[in-house]
Amino acid sequence: MTDPQLATALIHHPYRAPAEWDAIPTGVFKASTVFFPNVAAMRERRWIDKSAYTYGLKGTPTTFTLEARLATLEGAEHLMLVPSGLAAIMLIDLAVLKTGDAVLLPDNAYGPSMSLAQHELRHWGITHQVYDPMDVASLSAALTPATRLVWLEAAGSVTMEFPDLRALIRCVRREAPQALIAIDHTWGAGLAFKPFALGAGDEDLAVDFTAHALTKYPSGGGDVLLGSVGCRDRRLHDQLAWCHARLGLGVGVDDVAAVLRGLPTLPLRYAAQDQAARRIASWAQGRAEVARVLHPALPDSPGHAHWAALCTQAAGIFSIEMQPGYSQAQVDAFVDALKLFRIGWSWAGPVSLVVPYEVSTMRRLPTPYRGALVRLCIGLEDVDDLIADLDQALARLSD
Repeated sequence: MTDPQLATALIHHPYRAPAEWDAIPTGVFKASTVFFPNVAAMRERRWIDKSAYTYGLKGTPTTFTLEARLATLEGAEHLMLVPSGLAAIMLIDLAVLKTGDAVLLPDNAYGPSMSLAQHELRHWGITHQVYDPMDVASLSAALTPATRLVWLEAAGSVTMEFPDLRALIRCVRREAPQALIAIDHTWGAGLAFKPFALGAGDEDLAVDFTAHALTKYPSGGGDVLLGSVGCRDRRLHDQLAWCHARLGLGVGVDDVAAVLRGLPTLPLRYAAQDQAARRIASWAQGRAEVARVLHPALPDSPGHAHWAALCTQAAGIFSIEMQPGYSQAQVDAFVDALKLFRIGWSWAGPVSLVVPYEVSTMRRLPTPYRGALVRLCIGLEDVDDLIADLDQALARLSD
């Protein structure tokens, strides 16, 4: 028979490891319950300013560490983790919008963000409108006294237009001062530009919120689902934090640890994939099968001048517009013929990815795109091998 006191001794063992441990990895602290030394401490501890721990859902040393490092990356004062990039978008929407409010989205917004506005937000009495992100007058015309939140995206999803962020922000601040501004900052990853420091000279020009899919560049491994929301204003942070707590948006600590491990190599990976993508994009420009290459760093890509005014880097992702004469079936056959590029969502991992799109089904406003689009997300493979793979697959278009 087992000693009946053994179970208690194993659970309440007196040994405590020495506190002097120091190493490269941040400790992985897993907990739901957090102990308090006494009732007074339980009643007095505050979690919202990250000065203490109260419950695993509201933070551990591991999550607080990643939040602090990401705040530095983003240029934010406050940052909180959520389970995905889409959860980051949802948290901002739910924290600041109420029945009767309106939200504006660029026509090239991330698809699930648009879908959230079309369904859940609409069901809750929150209206939405789309605007042309490349036309400040379009944004101006969409602003109303009910506008409470304006979303920006740079570069735009799939079609990769780079808007004049400064002009868009100035427009909102001037014509709808009651509105807050959020940006999906996944493409920039905290490196291409700083959304909380967009002003030129002494101008203080900034967004109110950043939403970041840490699934992409901060992770870099294609094995994590995680997101973050950053802001500078303490009042807005507390508003977000209470909404975050009420929604129970917990994150897996193992995923947090994976991002902490990947974060030190983020600048190296971003730069490598940027350079690889630019080389492949330039090669694609010379192909007869390609009508246009959509990459903000290319001079003839929409919004290149706006990109050049803010950025020296770009994410390793771009789209090619096929010649209009090719059918969607032919374009799909080209994608299927690729061997190194794998068909799949997301980007910024070590494996190059490809997805074909029919842009006419994705936009509400008229677009200049007549051929099918193929989005290429460049991984860490040898660039010559990736070009050879594209070359052999494009040959299938003639079959």
